[in-house]
Amino acid sequence: MSDTDDPMAINVDVTCPLPRSHDAERITLAYGDGGRLSRNFVREWILSRFRNPALEALGDAAVLKSSGRLAFTTDSYTVTPLFFPGGDIGTLAVCGTVNDLAVSGARPRWLSLALIIEEGLRWETLGRVLDSIQRTANAAGVSVVTGDTKVVPRGCVDQLMMTTSGLGELFGEAPLEASRLQVGDAIIVSGPIGQHGAAILCARDELGFEPAPVSDCACLHVPLMALQQAGLQPRATRDATRGGVAAVLHEWCQANGVAIDLEDDELPASPEVRAVCELLGLDPLFLACEGTFVAAVPPALIDSVLRVLRQHHVSRAATVIGRVVASRSTPVCVRRAAGRQVPLDEPAGSPLPRIC
Repeated sequence: MSDTDDPMAINVDVTCPLPRSHDAERITLAYGDGGRLSRNFVREWILSRFRNPALEALGDAAVLKSSGRLAFTTDSYTVTPLFFPGGDIGTLAVCGTVNDLAVSGARPRWLSLALIIEEGLRWETLGRVLDSIQRTANAAGVSVVTGDTKVVPRGCVDQLMMTTSGLGELFGEAPLEASRLQVGDAIIVSGPIGQHGAAILCARDELGFEPAPVSDCACLHVPLMALQQAGLQPRATRDATRGGVAAVLHEWCQANGVAIDLEDDELPASPEVRAVCELLGLDPLFLACEGTFVAAVPPALIDSVLRVLRQHHVSRAATVIGRVVASRSTPVCVRRAAGRQVPLDEPAGSPLPRIC
């Protein structure tokens, strides 16, 4: 009698997690199991790129030294496609975490890096992403000091996901919070809006725009620290990621009980982004940015703030797009063509999922 005829037989699908000769170009489950292959992976792929004393200890936690107050943030990244014009998931992870610290008034210092890798991902793909992380972290002056790796079966994740946490030292005297907004404050954006969302949309759906929109992935701590060093303290700053500038402004109005008026003619958007929005019926105000922040600035500081921001490449196109006004029933409005003032709805959800 065969096993299949035996009612007591148990069928077990057993696969060997160890790499076979034809798996040399791809990652297998064994690299996430904590054994020799895991150790080799960490040393050959991680330590070789992010070598520093805190990471080389390979402990369960990194021991760090700081003499000031700390800010802490964490975020996960699951963008599709992994590579897009202007960046990739690695660039995105470092910039996103650095920027969350920077707009909170902190100088980024340390990052953790946790990778969730789908079985079968090519080593070449992972290497490209890790190289991007290395370049971006080095340029930002931050160190990857701890992390984790998991390899999961095919289909459990889409190629590669990661979580980064960041620690930074506060450099401002007062927190940059929306509760500090006052009527008359100027709303400034540091550069063109909607670049990242438009770039992901066109890359994912292969829309064929020429030239294609390019993501604005960039670290923003340098111009923000320059403002602090010049004694120019914004009321509040935020990076306009998911939900775009519209989401930031609605959050500020809700937190402070004020309203905001925007000028459509002043909204900076590249011709590529405008073309995508016009064709697909989108608004740049709702599309994500990954290298643009929004700042509320007291009236007396506007010219000085713009002068400092425009000295830095990532904020050279900084411009005033609106003003804080007294509370009303429609928190955010945009003055469109012919002077018509139109309410700007709060984003109910992202028009494009998996952008970061």
